[in-house]
Amino acid sequence: QFTMAALVTLACLGFARPLLMRPTGPALNRLALGMRVALPRAAPVASALDAAVLAATEGPSALLAFADQGQNLAGICFQASLVPYLAFLYFLGDKRNGTPPLVFFGFQFLLLFVLATIPTGLISKSVYAEPLADADWLHGGAELLLTVTNLLVLTGLRSANAGDVRQNDALRVGALGLFAVLCATCYAGLNVLHLGPHAPFLLGAGALSPELLASAALHAEPENALSIPTWAVHSSSVLEWVLCMGAMWQWAETVGNPKWKGLVWAMLPLHASGIAACTYHFFYNAPDLKPLVTAQAGLTLVGNTALAVAAARVAWSNGWRPADLNPLGAKAEFAPSELLGAIPTTPTAEGFFALKVALSSGAAAYAVKYGSLALALPFSPSLPVAAAIVAAPPAVLAYAYVNRGASDAQLVVEMAGNGGGPVMSEAGGEPPEPPEEGKPSLPSMADIKKYGVSGTVAYALTELIFWLVSLPVASLVYLNTAGHWPDFSDNTDRAAVLAYVFAGVNLARLVVPLRLGVALAAAPWVDANIISKFGSKMDEQPGE
Repeated sequence: QFTMAALVTLACLGFARPLLMRPTGPALNRLALGMRVALPRAAPVASALDAAVLAATEGPSALLAFADQGQNLAGICFQASLVPYLAFLYFLGDKRNGTPPLVFFGFQFLLLFVLATIPTGLISKSVYAEPLADADWLHGGAELLLTVTNLLVLTGLRSANAGDVRQNDALRVGALGLFAVLCATCYAGLNVLHLGPHAPFLLGAGALSPELLASAALHAEPENALSIPTWAVHSSSVLEWVLCMGAMWQWAETVGNPKWKGLVWAMLPLHASGIAACTYHFFYNAPDLKPLVTAQAGLTLVGNTALAVAAARVAWSNGWRPADLNPLGAKAEFAPSELLGAIPTTPTAEGFFALKVALSSGAAAYAVKYGSLALALPFSPSLPVAAAIVAAPPAVLAYAYVNRGASDAQLVVEMAGNGGGPVMSEAGGEPPEPPEEGKPSLPSMADIKKYGVSGTVAYALTELIFWLVSLPVASLVYLNTAGHWPDFSDNTDRAAVLAYVFAGVNLARLVVPLRLGVALAAAPWVDANIISKFGSKMDEQPGE
C-alpha cells in the first residue's frame, strides 16, 4: 500500500509534467523549475539526490532541456531509471522471496524521499535562484532522507542475517517522522529563521573556526562548499551502501539462495553513481566536470536496470511466474525468511555498530572538507582525474567481490570433493579448480578459462555487449554536447564519435575487474541455459 500510494503520486506528477513545462505564467514556471529538479530521483544510491542536483547546475535554459528530455542525455537516463526501479520493487516484494520487511520498507522509503525533494527543489530555484547543490541547508536536509533509506536497508539486512526478521515499527515510524520534520524545516527555514541560500545544514555544526583555518594557510573555500554536516551525510550514505552490499552477500548465504548475490553486483554501478556525485562536490561543482552528470545518469540507469533483473532472478528462483502478473490471481503468502525464526538482535552490539558508522562518516567529512583545502587539486578540475576517482572505488569493490566469489566457489569445490559431486557440469569443461596455495586469485583470463566453455562464452558475450553499447552511447554523448545527432558521412562528426568511443575504451580499462567479474558471474547462467542445452543436442546426434 505504501508503494502504491507513492507510485500514484509520482505518476500524477509525471502526467502533469508536460503541462507544467508550458510558459503560462511566472508562478507556474517556478513550480516547473522545482519539479524539474525533483522528479528524476529514483536511484537507490549513496548519493541519488545529487543525480538531479548535478543536472540543475546549468541554469534555467538547461533545466528546460533536462525536463523535456530535449538533447539532454542526463535527463533521459534519470527519468528512464525510474521504470526499472519500480520493477525492482515489484519483484523484490514477492512474498515467496522472504525479503526482510525492514529491507523492503527501506527501498520503498526511497520513493518518499523523491517526494521530499520537491519542496527543497522549489525553494532552491524559485526563492534563491540557486541549484540545490549550492543551497547547503536544503541539500543536506534532503540528503539526510537518502541516508535514512540506506540505513533502513542496512539495519534490516544485519538483523535478518542474525535471525531477526520481525517488523521494526519504531524505525519505520521514525523514518516517516523525519520526512515530516524535513517539510517543517523547509517552512521554518524560510519564514522563521530566514536562512539564506548558502546557510549551512544544521547551522554548520562541527565547523572549524575561520581563524584556525587562516592560521593554517589553507586555500579559501568557495561559498558553495558543503558544510561538515552535509559532507557527513554524504559520507554516511556511501559507507552505508558499501556495507549494504556486504550484508546482501551474507543474506544470500543465510537463506542459501545465491541469486541474492546478483543484487550485490547490481548495486555496484549505483555505488559508482554516488561516487560521481561526491567527486563533483569535491571539485566544488566545477562547470568543466559537467560530463560527470552524464556519467552518473548512465550509471543510475544501468544500476536500476541491473537491480530489476537481479530481483527478477530471485523471484523466479522462488517460484514467481508471468501468470502472477494477473492482479486477480491467487497471491503467495509463504515467506521463506520466516523459517529463520525471530531471534532478537543485541541492542548494545547494534548501537556500537551505529556509533562506528557515525564516527567513520564524521572523520571522512573532516578529511574531505578540510584536507582538500591543503591541495590544489580541487581548485584545478581535471576530467581525467575526476574519472579516475570515480572508477577507483568501484573497481576495488569489484576486485574484492570477484575474490570473495572465487573463495566461495573454492569452498564448494572442496565440499564437492568430499562426496558432493562436481559443482558445474559443463559440455567439454571441468569444474573450476581452487587457486594454488599462496597465489592471489586475480581476475584474469585464467579465471575465465577455469570455467571451461561456459567461462569463455560468458566473457565473449560480455565483451560483445560492451562494444555494441559503446557506439550508441558515444552517439548520445555527441548529441548531448553538439546538440545534434552525428552525421557519419561527415568526417568531423565521425572523428568526434570515434574519439568518444576511444575515450570510453580507455576508461573501461580502469574497470577491467568489473568486466571480468560480470563474465564470471554470468558463467553459471551460460552453462545452464546455453552450453548444457547445446551440449545435450549434440549428444543426441547419431554417429557421435
